[in-house]
Amino acid sequence: MLYNSTENKNEVVSASQAIAQGISKDGGLFVPQELPKYDEETLKSLLPLGYKGIAKKVFSDFLTDFTAEEIDDCVEKAYTAEKFGSDNPAPIAYKKFNGNDVNILELWHGPTCAFKDMALQILPHLLTKSLKKTNDGKDAVILVATSGDTGKAALEGFKDVEHTKIIVFYPVDGVSPMQKHQMNTQEGENVKVCAIEGNFDDAQTGVKKIFTTPEISEKLGENNMMFSSANSINWGRLLPQIVYYIASYCELVNDGKIQLGDKINVVVPTGNFGNILASYYACCMGLPVNKFICASNSNNVLTDFINTGVYDKNRKFYTTISPSMDILVSSNLERLLYKLSGDNAEVTREWMTALKTDGKYEVSAEVKDAVKSAFYGGYCDDEMTKATIRKMFDEQGYLCDTHTAVAVAVYDQYVSETGDKTPVVIASTASPYKFSRAVLDAVNDGRELPDNEFDMADLINEITSAEIPAPLASLKNKKARFSDVVKVDEMPDYVLGALGVK
Repeated sequence: MLYNSTENKNEVVSASQAIAQGISKDGGLFVPQELPKYDEETLKSLLPLGYKGIAKKVFSDFLTDFTAEEIDDCVEKAYTAEKFGSDNPAPIAYKKFNGNDVNILELWHGPTCAFKDMALQILPHLLTKSLKKTNDGKDAVILVATSGDTGKAALEGFKDVEHTKIIVFYPVDGVSPMQKHQMNTQEGENVKVCAIEGNFDDAQTGVKKIFTTPEISEKLGENNMMFSSANSINWGRLLPQIVYYIASYCELVNDGKIQLGDKINVVVPTGNFGNILASYYACCMGLPVNKFICASNSNNVLTDFINTGVYDKNRKFYTTISPSMDILVSSNLERLLYKLSGDNAEVTREWMTALKTDGKYEVSAEVKDAVKSAFYGGYCDDEMTKATIRKMFDEQGYLCDTHTAVAVAVYDQYVSETGDKTPVVIASTASPYKFSRAVLDAVNDGRELPDNEFDMADLINEITSAEIPAPLASLKNKKARFSDVVKVDEMPDYVLGALGVK
């Protein structure tokens, strides 16, 4: 299987090149030239395999320049019971909300308690093998812009991995205190963490600019280094996310919740569009999906796009209690537009250029209709998010984080509007303890709130009996290693300085 750039069909690379490089030289994103097809018999053959077996099958169909032994090694090292608490790293919690069944896919049992672990525990293994195939001898410099969860998951995944260095940028006031402490206390000799004065979109734009500045890449080359990415713009990040949608479908069949061949709905709280795009790719491969429900917070640029066909980032930016979705430039939407436009790199490039120059673009009527047919867009504000957390806990004794609550609330809107009760998978993207203050606000009955994030976690535990994940509890007495803050235009110099490159 070969891969193209969404903005230049003449750029054709192998899977290992796509993973090692991260992003196309022209700024486009790598996409597979075709998708493998899974018919009902294929899905049936996956039912007894378990998560690892399904992962090996999916990876082997996309990473055709990897040997079976290499894929086996990556999967076995990534998805261990030690890291994820069991042999199933993504279990489903069967709950109800407003009388409707909600099958909550818990993607946060990994070492950083967020869904990014599902991809970022395996990406370092994929990347180091890719580097040996394509750029033997060069060190990979992993640049990451994060709205909170990707940063810590990438830092943990790449910590002390040979021939890699990782630099993470995050918005100084745009992550939760727990997320900030997770990143700034990160161990490892090859890691650097830096805040920026700005929001996530500023960090993401700054990283993309560094990637595509020839002078910087040349300086790295002179020092036997090359850039790569751990953001969801890297195909090696997106591919593992396809796996858990297929695995969750198999789990629903195995648990008798659906019959093989039945359709499901998928609900994803998303800002950068990667997580929901992975479910769309799974559907294109043959997974029976009826509707993709895209859940946003007050930064509802995706909701408006799905409903109007106009993507417009020229709007007020909100800092919310679901900060991983505080995003106005959804990078992975580019991949969807490329596919829906008939793999048209020229028109995709025009839309992306308009976004950079004017902050907006409007897709064709055909693409708008295709988006509207497959996707439903909805959003909720912070008050509704807290109300959903409270209602879920009161009715089910189940504590969810702010992002999962957005997904549950938007799903409830969808059912009310459409009456569609197709069995659903709701992606639960983080432990509630990563957002202790907001969760505590939701379930607290008049108690005085502590000032300290860890004391808040203790109070949540006292009120709800929900277990504090060990990786978060262990942070309590850790001291910060990193405290740098730079302006956006200072990011290139920070990178070169951190690498010791003049």
